[in-house]
Amino acid sequence: MSLLSIKNLTYKVDDENDVKEIIDGLDLEVEDGKFVCITGPNGGGKSTLAKLIMGVNPTTSGQIIFDGEDITNKSITERAKLGISFAFQAPVHFKGIRVIDLLRLAAGSQISVTEACDYLSKVGLCAKDYVNREVNGSLSGGELKRIEIATVLARGTKLSIFDEPEAGIDLWSFQNLIKVFENMRKTVKGTIIVISHQERILNIADEIVVIENGRVKKQGSRDEILPELLGTSSASNIACNKLGGEQ
Repeated sequence: MSLLSIKNLTYKVDDENDVKEIIDGLDLEVEDGKFVCITGPNGGGKSTLAKLIMGVNPTTSGQIIFDGEDITNKSITERAKLGISFAFQAPVHFKGIRVIDLLRLAAGSQISVTEACDYLSKVGLCAKDYVNREVNGSLSGGELKRIEIATVLARGTKLSIFDEPEAGIDLWSFQNLIKVFENMRKTVKGTIIVISHQERILNIADEIVVIENGRVKKQGSRDEILPELLGTSSASNIACNKLGGEQ
């Protein structure tokens, strides 16, 4: 059963008096309970698609159906209430807000310190060192990414979207991030979509979707798509991006 159904989706922007089509008649079905990785060449429309699903950007035309309901014209807030979470490439700083405050906002209730610590532990953070810290520039990129993932876990939504979670973090943080996603695949009941170039993240996926020139070029199981993908020139980004040379 499809949790997310995208039909003939287009997204156009004005680029110096010229209309540029970023998403071009894209069709996509995502089944409930799957861990799906979306990959493909830079500039192909992956991050734009994620933002269209969340409602960050408005669609030009087409239809987005989530859990049987047309959400094409719904706001970010309405989509969040229906059960969609979104984690940006660069997590936001919240001056004056502690980690436990952020987790309580995400959960929508006054969760206890013990419950907050449990979410932090699930993303590989020593809870007692972080639960009362302020979400500001004193935290590293890797710490912020894992705290953001903890807030997604606290929300417990039907669909969680992560836009290039590996962006801007060091190798050590990336290795810990992989462990977090491996654990999420085993324990999270909802559907997870991760936008990524990284082979180690693609290796976790149930399904891989390849987007190129604003359209779905390939979609299938990890075992079907990944070997083929790594053997093609169009996958040069994936073959190179193993966090040895891209931080």
